[in-house]
Amino acid sequence: MSATEHFAAQVRNAPRAGDVAWLNQTREQALASFEELGLPTTRNENWKYTAIKPIEKKAFQAVDGAVSAADIEPFLFEGLDADLMVFVNGAYAHGLSKIGADGVRIASLSAVLADDAASVESYLGKIADPRASGFSALNTAGLVDGAFVHAGRNQVAPRPLHLLFVSSGDDAFSQPRNLIVAGEGSAVSVIEHYVTLGEGSHFTNAVTEISVAANADVKHYKVQQESDKAFHIATMQAEQARDARLASYQVSLGGAIARNDINTRLVGEGAEATLNGLYLVDGRQHMDFHTNIEHVVPHCISRENFRGVLDGRGRGVFNGKVHVYEKAVKTDSEMSNKNLLLSKNAEIDTKPELEIYNDDVKCAHGATIGQLDEVHMFYLRSRGIDPTAARSLLVFAFANEVLQSLPLEAVRQSLEKTLIARLPKADHLDELVQ
Repeated sequence: MSATEHFAAQVRNAPRAGDVAWLNQTREQALASFEELGLPTTRNENWKYTAIKPIEKKAFQAVDGAVSAADIEPFLFEGLDADLMVFVNGAYAHGLSKIGADGVRIASLSAVLADDAASVESYLGKIADPRASGFSALNTAGLVDGAFVHAGRNQVAPRPLHLLFVSSGDDAFSQPRNLIVAGEGSAVSVIEHYVTLGEGSHFTNAVTEISVAANADVKHYKVQQESDKAFHIATMQAEQARDARLASYQVSLGGAIARNDINTRLVGEGAEATLNGLYLVDGRQHMDFHTNIEHVVPHCISRENFRGVLDGRGRGVFNGKVHVYEKAVKTDSEMSNKNLLLSKNAEIDTKPELEIYNDDVKCAHGATIGQLDEVHMFYLRSRGIDPTAARSLLVFAFANEVLQSLPLEAVRQSLEKTLIARLPKADHLDELVQ
């Protein structure tokens, strides 16, 4: 049995939430697309640097997982006042979740599909194209559970929402599907957080769809902290209306193979998109970020800043694309990708792209690859800082520029501590950055 056949069988045999015509049709069409497309190979231009053979070789399957409140405690952000939804191997864990009764609508997607599927019909599977890749088609074919967030007109969420996706058990297979709908003039903050209990191998295939209506504000955080044996494939697809603002902050720290496709379409004038990301790669890890910002209409702004730190035999991939349509005059777009190589065996493939179809734009892009600056090292050494601590301090400063852009202080501080803990002379470094 091929990997495509194996995953198709997993989807067919999985329990389904909701039994309505449009949803069944969406799933069946997506399954047909998956069987046609199959899993991507390096012959596909968008996957030429990311081979997924390790995923194909394992018999991943849906498994139950027993998780306690004590198990998830280390993954909560200290000092963060937030609603909490916990998912274990892709299934909503009501007993571990804490959701306030006030503010926006927050529910598990499985419950919504079972009781009120009509409320998501206009969005689910409409924002993220199932045919964009075999993985997107597979997720849509098997969509069962995830988070549904709906802020009505002019509603402002009183707290951020922390979505904690916990994988537990060897060879576990989960497909979270999240839908975030921000109505006109609303504001929400959502944290997608992926973690592993133990050091087992598992496969997460996630899709998040975001609809940002006129003058709405969405802040989206994606933190991937799974084990070094984990495989993580994820797609975020957003659509922004007039004067809509989306800021997405991506931090990837774990996984044997981690791939993030991050896309947004600016379809209303005055829309603004910010995509920032940080990836730390070590050992034999492989991390791949593909971004695509589509400027469809005039007078929109986008900013993109991704940084990578690569050590050991780790490999990173960054492919950032800005597509400016013919009618999208007065577009203002900037993209930057900077990478720091700490080992002679580390590798980065970076490809920033601008595809522009009119002359009345302001667009810039750039990419850098380098090592630690010897002048900066000399300066720190001359101040009595030993070589290892000096090296760690410079790495921290390079990576922390992205973390400093995170609006939620509790999340930023937690990730700063995680970054420090990963660097040599962590205790000394903690003192230096206070």
